[in-house]
This record gives sequence, C-alpha cells and structure tokens, in this order.
Amino acid sequence: MSLGDWIRTTLDERLAPTALSVVDESHQHAGHSGWREGGETHFRLDVVSAAFEGKSRVERHRMVNALLDDAFKRGLHALALRARTPGEAG
Repeated sequence: MSLGDWIRTTLDERLAPTALSVVDESHQHAGHSGWREGGETHFRLDVVSAAFEGKSRVERHRMVNALLDDAFKRGLHALALRARTPGEAG
C-alpha cells in the first residue's frame, strides 16, 4: 500500500471525515530537505470531520499528526494540513 493510501485509510477509519483530500506534493520539493526519489515525502491534506468540533487549530493538527505518526516513521517529511469541521466547510 502506498503511503498516500495508508494516510487516506487511517484518516477515514479514525476521523470518519465528510471530505478528505490527500495530495502528494513531493515532486514540488525535489532536491530539498527530506525529499527522496519516488516521492511520498510531502503531502497536503484537507480534512473535514466532526471530530474537530470544539478543538482549536493546534489541537486539530496535533490529532492528525498523532494519527499519522507511523507515516512519519515510514518517510513522511512534511505535511500541509487544513482541518475543518463540517460547519466550517460550508
């Protein structure tokens, strides 16, 4: 399973998002720190989940980072994250 698929599956199972976008942007970081041949080092996520209700932006990011701890161990270097509630996503 690719790292992107693993991220999608993990967030689907743990956050039950109403919307989820997982984009591998590794190609934009070629030659920079953390980049490696084959990609899957830099991802952009947009997650909409009721699990974020009542949580600050920092708390939401910490939740997602904790869920993806194994992804960082597998080579994920950078994560751009947008975490919203269904009400915020409109």
